[in-house]
Amino acid sequence: MTDTAQTDSVQTETAAKPADGLYLVDGSGFIFRAYHAIPPLTRADGTPVNAVMGFTNMLMKLLADHHAEAVAVVFDSKRLNFRNEFYADYKAHRPEPPEELKPQFGIIREAVEAFCVPSIELEGYEADDLIATYARLAREQGRQVTIVSSDKDLMQLVSDGVAMLDPMKNKPIGPEEVFEKFGVTPDKVVDVQALAGDPVDNVPGVPGIGVKTAAQLIGEYGDLEQLLERAGEIKQPKRRQALIDNAELARISKRLVRLDDQAPVPVPLDDLKVREPDHEKLLGFLRQQGFRSIITRVENEIRADGKLVDGASAPAGPAGTVAAPASAPEAKPRAQFGGKGTYELVQTAEALDRWIAAAHAAGTVAVDTETDSLSACSTRLVGVSMAVEQGAACYIPVGHVGPGGAPAEGSLDLSPSDAPPQLPIAEVVAKLKPLLEDPTVLKVGHNLKFDIQVFGSHGIRLSPIDDTMLISYVLETGLHGHGMDELSKLHCDYAPITYDQVTGTGKSRVTFDRVPLDKATEYAAEDADVTLRLHHALKPRLVQERLTTLYETIERPLVPVIADMEACGILVDRDVLKELSGDLASRLAELETAIHRLAGHPFNVGSPKQLGDVLFGEMGLQGGKKGKTGAYSTDSATLEPLAEQGHDIVQKVLDWRQFSKLKSTYTDSLQQQIDAKTGRVHTSFSLAITNTGRLSSNDPNLQNIPIRTEEGRKIRRAFIAKPGHVLLSVDYSQIELRLVAEMAGIEALKHAFRENIDIHAMTASQVFGVPLDQMTGEIRRKAKAINFGIIYGISGFGLGRQLGISAGEANAFIKRYLERFSELAAYMEQTKEFCRKNGYVTTLFGRRCHIQGITERNPARRQFAERQAINAPIQGTAADIIKRAMVRIPPALEAAGLTGRMLLQVHDELVFEVPEAEAAETSDTVRRVMEGAASLGVPLVAEAGTGHSWADAH
Repeated sequence: MTDTAQTDSVQTETAAKPADGLYLVDGSGFIFRAYHAIPPLTRADGTPVNAVMGFTNMLMKLLADHHAEAVAVVFDSKRLNFRNEFYADYKAHRPEPPEELKPQFGIIREAVEAFCVPSIELEGYEADDLIATYARLAREQGRQVTIVSSDKDLMQLVSDGVAMLDPMKNKPIGPEEVFEKFGVTPDKVVDVQALAGDPVDNVPGVPGIGVKTAAQLIGEYGDLEQLLERAGEIKQPKRRQALIDNAELARISKRLVRLDDQAPVPVPLDDLKVREPDHEKLLGFLRQQGFRSIITRVENEIRADGKLVDGASAPAGPAGTVAAPASAPEAKPRAQFGGKGTYELVQTAEALDRWIAAAHAAGTVAVDTETDSLSACSTRLVGVSMAVEQGAACYIPVGHVGPGGAPAEGSLDLSPSDAPPQLPIAEVVAKLKPLLEDPTVLKVGHNLKFDIQVFGSHGIRLSPIDDTMLISYVLETGLHGHGMDELSKLHCDYAPITYDQVTGTGKSRVTFDRVPLDKATEYAAEDADVTLRLHHALKPRLVQERLTTLYETIERPLVPVIADMEACGILVDRDVLKELSGDLASRLAELETAIHRLAGHPFNVGSPKQLGDVLFGEMGLQGGKKGKTGAYSTDSATLEPLAEQGHDIVQKVLDWRQFSKLKSTYTDSLQQQIDAKTGRVHTSFSLAITNTGRLSSNDPNLQNIPIRTEEGRKIRRAFIAKPGHVLLSVDYSQIELRLVAEMAGIEALKHAFRENIDIHAMTASQVFGVPLDQMTGEIRRKAKAINFGIIYGISGFGLGRQLGISAGEANAFIKRYLERFSELAAYMEQTKEFCRKNGYVTTLFGRRCHIQGITERNPARRQFAERQAINAPIQGTAADIIKRAMVRIPPALEAAGLTGRMLLQVHDELVFEVPEAEAAETSDTVRRVMEGAASLGVPLVAEAGTGHSWADAH
């Protein structure tokens, strides 16, 4: 469909709507969308006007395309509103608008006035509240309401007679679209948002619960209040406790996100009508801004009819802006996001050559791969997208099949009858390889680790690279997620097409190779386009915020290292896992029998309710507490003290839970995760998840295998080296304690580390006044518990439980410790104060770890945030150090002529597969690199071990 035909069809549809329909425009959304869409632009007196130009174009397009007779543009007033009266930190972390945008707010209001469109704002209320109020009033009169916005917060208003219009895609948003986004109907959106929270607006929510989980819970329990009242029924212990502990926060969050549809009305509803503008006044406004291209269009419209005419607006630009004619002297706005007429489907060699030449000329190209699965080691390449400038992107299909077609076994060849027209994959790879390996062309991607592996399977070594996910992670760790869709909404005010929209959901979902090429092009090319836009928006901030070194020396060079580790994987002995599963099954059965015997009858040990009834109801054990639902709590915090008191049945229940988790999480599931081709497990390391810079392992998680239990060691025996090789494990010794000594400036601890004195014995001697030659194991154990606990802000209660002493006695230990090491007490207070002032803490290498809740009024949340603030610089610096080592190890091994491969990183430990003959030299090389990864006032010590299995090596 041509642009004109598309516009005509929209106009035909909208013309059929009732004449008394009301359009409510989210003014703030328009402003920020316009600002980010149009490059910097100033008028003759130097005033920035790029947002004004974009806003003006968008308003003209809305009026022309939708023949709206009743319209209002609704603006936010001041940042503080009635929500801040009951939650002071609401939107507290929202950054100030860019300096170039601030002078444009007033001019934009002048633009609305020049077009004779009603403008509404009210101090003490947000624009969303006013929109909700006017929508209610209009519906009470039987009028149809269209909210022009894609803001998720307004989706709670969607109902019979109230729809939204996404101005970026000219796409309506109704109940189905709301359900697709939130997993609930519009009337339940506030319940989901109350649980999930919103870090952008500083809505706390319930920690650990995201939108997907929230939707599941609301779907099961009906609404927020029912869920909170019945929270004790939740099976997952962490989730249950989070809901119980944060019930009041959830209720506050609901008050924050629920829109007030009873706000005062600044302008009567009947006055919200579009009136014919004063043409001289309108043209005078446009001339003052220097918008000559818009002036020409308006003058042509006036000559034609004396008013805005159909089809007068130019084709839509990004997020609904109107592109200026090429002859206009203004700065050129960005091209539109949508794929229609902008994104190219590449199906010929000539077209591919043209795009490759454009990428070489540009010097920077955004790239993305589409595959038929998310497992990088076994996926099949379906297509490649590229963007060379904002709005100029293409999609190159190489592996699409028809609805009934499938690739030949072991081949990427497709039957001509099944496959749509596309270039052979071998030809595309051969043409792209020189570009993607060209050192003079920067390749930009989002989560490029995956694409590096996909290209690597076709013999392409993608380099050099920039990763927008990691740039965002370095800039704003802990403030929000770093997925492309979330960043696009945050920085471009644009919601990209979702994967579900092109592949379907549930039983109707298809793999990407079966997506029609037109839809695939629109989705895939948009991904590359958005990635390039994010790169333009985020990369300059690294210099401005002095974070370039962190990104360039740690995060960026680590990407190919991690990609190689994942591709290599680690060999697993399936027979060992089978044997362990059988052994655990037998032990679980024995424990269950013993538990039933002690209880006097059979019951479901895995049911918290039945277990609580047995322990506290029937057996009368002390310490049972009922929740609001009437069920006893049986979490570990409740049961562990009872086990320490000698209650045999409770200890057996805890053992049963541990063995059950080991069996389901590891010995059973790991067997299913062994790759059939390689015989290896290929974990995935998430690079932008944690708040401290630590890597996170998943699918499967190999970082959480218990290390201090016999069962955990048995599981590690299943991880083995291939014949002729050994596993080498190298880990930092007490790195976090060394960093505490360094960062807090504790001279006594620094001296102990420099002199290689037993740190726990030395601490015990200092705190408890016991000479080193009279030290007992029990006293040293207490000092060790305090040493490690202090890093995590352990409480007297927690330390007391750990040592089997009263909370008062434990508090006395902690007090004595902090008095003896006064530097640590000062460091902790200074760190908390810095965090309260800035909202983040920093590592020794400049990483910012943003901490939510540090100024929270709720004591529990505030204290939790304070513990995070103390720990994050320490844990984060340790993460930075091992990452620095990981970046340096591969070239060090290559320079030494060694062929070992790095397989895993487990926090402070690195695991390698090494030829037996190279084990000693590899160990020395790795230790040297790790110990030299940072220059501190205390020595870094790396300890190494080798063996046929991981258990033997550690």
